[in-house]
Amino acid sequence: MTNHVIHRNGHPFVHYSASIHTPEEVIYTSAAFYQRMNQRRSLRDFTDESIPREVIENIIRTASTAPSGANKQPWTFCVVSNPETKKEIRLAAEKEEYESYTQRMSNEWLRDIEPLQTDWQKPFLETAPYLIVVFKQVYELKPDGTKGNHYYVNESVGIACGFLLAAIHQVGLAALTHTPSPMNFLSQLLHRPENERPYLLIPVGYAAPDALVPDLKRKPLSEVSVWY
Repeated sequence: MTNHVIHRNGHPFVHYSASIHTPEEVIYTSAAFYQRMNQRRSLRDFTDESIPREVIENIIRTASTAPSGANKQPWTFCVVSNPETKKEIRLAAEKEEYESYTQRMSNEWLRDIEPLQTDWQKPFLETAPYLIVVFKQVYELKPDGTKGNHYYVNESVGIACGFLLAAIHQVGLAALTHTPSPMNFLSQLLHRPENERPYLLIPVGYAAPDALVPDLKRKPLSEVSVWY
């Protein structure tokens, strides 16, 4: 089918095109995708092996296909590979994390994360070849300096980050969703504009050969779904 433009009330539309699969094919594909994604884990042990820039670019392109409120696409993916900048980010993150682990976190919080065996030290922020720092654009900053509205920003950026993590795993890389709190230092170190707020800090790389992850169990379908 030719993808010609159709106008509705003066706005351009095109026909949606998708492959048609049999029920058997849909079942197989959905199961295969689940099995693949079920292998995904948050990782803290990376190698420093280089990754082609094109891979990271394609991962970000994939994340940017996510739906967003009014199609505003209110996200910025800042990619950090410079060793000095990564070191600055690590030092600033560890400063905040030390305060969190020693003063800010409640006893319950510390008990809940004890099975993960994490602490305030974050060497992976320097080891991983790339850090993807996701910023949410709380409003639009137009070229003339005026402001425009963005809608459902947290929801939109959250969905895009889900796409990002899926894409990272799909190509055989590992990642961690790191959230040092507060994260304002990322805006300062990366010189981001006033309309952006840090959302996630994601180291990306190959898993170290001796990498370990906690032996955790995911909730079964019966606990995470309700059918009507």
